[in-house]
Amino acid sequence: MNDNDGRRRGRSRGLNRVQIIGNLGRDPELRFTQDGTPVANFTVAVNESWRSRDGEQRERTEWFRVVAWNQLAEIANQYLRRGRQVFVEGRLQTREWQDREGNDRTTTELVVRDMIMLGSRDDSDSPPADDGGYDQRQGRDNDDESQGGGRGNDGEPQGGGRGNDGEPQGGGPDDGITPDDLPF
Repeated sequence: MNDNDGRRRGRSRGLNRVQIIGNLGRDPELRFTQDGTPVANFTVAVNESWRSRDGEQRERTEWFRVVAWNQLAEIANQYLRRGRQVFVEGRLQTREWQDREGNDRTTTELVVRDMIMLGSRDDSDSPPADDGGYDQRQGRDNDDESQGGGRGNDGEPQGGGRGNDGEPQGGGPDDGITPDDLPF
């Protein structure tokens, strides 16, 4: 619907998009939901440094809990190791759950949509010599060779399983936002 001056009326769209470059804090932990959908959990540390007003060098590390689904989960489990540098793009998701003692807990995670492995390829477990990227929305790696797999029979992975720490697994990988939905 348009106003008289041509501007679009209606609900405005939100944007939930996060991009980070950091180092893995621990090896990915691969699990499977009850219907067999792979999900990997890992952490990424992003370091920031700056000079204070008095000229002193300061540093801070921000930790992100990261959740990858389907083919991205399998790729993360196969190739990522503690200390490896990685680019991750996705969305933030906050979940509430109860721990084993019955305490209410809240967790905010970065649900991966795209991932590029960075840094050295000297390890024998390194991926083939491409850019190391994988686009969850396309269901294939960035050199356009099919990776197969993807979503469950209904097009969405089923969440709901609990991990070893009693924490429930996150939601599915696709929030339906495409680059055409972005306002810029």
